[in-house]
Amino acid sequence: MSCVLGFDVGTRMIGVAVGNLLTLTARPLDVIDVRKGDPDWTKLDRLVREWQPDHLIVGLPLTLDGGEQPMTRTARDFGNRLRKRYGLTPHMCDERNSSQEAARRFADARAAGHRRRRDGQRIDADAAAVILEHWLHGAYEN
Repeated sequence: MSCVLGFDVGTRMIGVAVGNLLTLTARPLDVIDVRKGDPDWTKLDRLVREWQPDHLIVGLPLTLDGGEQPMTRTARDFGNRLRKRYGLTPHMCDERNSSQEAARRFADARAAGHRRRRDGQRIDADAAAVILEHWLHGAYEN
């Protein structure tokens, strides 16, 4: 299979995207709730079972100058939990500017009439798709 799942880790929600290693494309998939530091593992288990990914990609939030910040540790911890739960070592991918890119894409889609305001709650999944695209093009292009 050629499937990849990407994650945009937040303290209240985790955006999830699915990508394809053959076409080097990604699309938003879902948003997972986080409560008291724990993601909705039931929902996440279902997505992993359904898509059977070859790789897991976790967005690594860094400062603009490339340094670490408090959310960097949260993302690394989530990656470690994924590894223990699914037996796949996640790839960490610099996610700088992914949220801004996702917001720009959302605004463009709204302006074109393809999205509605209520779709904004899924912007974390859009950010996960941006992260996944960056990883796909960096890891598999050439």
